[in-house]
Amino acid sequence: MKTVSSIVENYIKTKPFLLNALSLGIINLTSLSRNIMSELESEFGKEVKQGAVVMSLKRLTEELDFRLNHKINKVIKNIGEITVRSALTDYTFAVSETVLNKQAELISDINGFPDVFYTSSRGVNEINIVVSNTVNKLVDKHFSNEKLIQKLDNLASITVKLPKENIVVPGIYYFIFQRLAWEGIIINEVISTSNEFTILVGEDQVDVAFKVIKDLKN
Repeated sequence: MKTVSSIVENYIKTKPFLLNALSLGIINLTSLSRNIMSELESEFGKEVKQGAVVMSLKRLTEELDFRLNHKINKVIKNIGEITVRSALTDYTFAVSETVLNKQAELISDINGFPDVFYTSSRGVNEINIVVSNTVNKLVDKHFSNEKLIQKLDNLASITVKLPKENIVVPGIYYFIFQRLAWEGIIINEVISTSNEFTILVGEDQVDVAFKVIKDLKN
């Protein structure tokens, strides 16, 4: 059975930025209720009292304060080491029968350069390789016969070590990426393991992105 509370909650859950703004207490509930009344009434199928909507929003805000602010903030404040690397190049190649062999050859060569940054991920149709631009020539040599889908230069990486609790608390990545989106940060790539993730951004945005992530801990 539909209730005003359930309709309000379902509506808010489809608006991620609005959801987070509510959890931060930065939205006037009365004004919000007026703006969404027509949509709620259409969903409910009959007239809805504004006071009932305001009360539902208030109750939802209180719940969000616990579910988001307390649980997520506990994890965020325990973020570990944040590592930044610059002068990176991001290659994307199409998956082929030979691309993994080429990757193995590249890794073998890169092992002779201990300070070189290297990371890779593979999807269904694409393989992604990120390296220090000092070894671009090696990538170009080994993958000369592979299909290059995209090459991005002048990138920087930010690697964030997360506490182990990150795998049992929902919304950690959303919380972090939303903050980055608010600052207009364009994320070129995301590469993750169980307890850390790396984002690639333009070198012109890395300082702002680093500050956003670092400030989450405060």
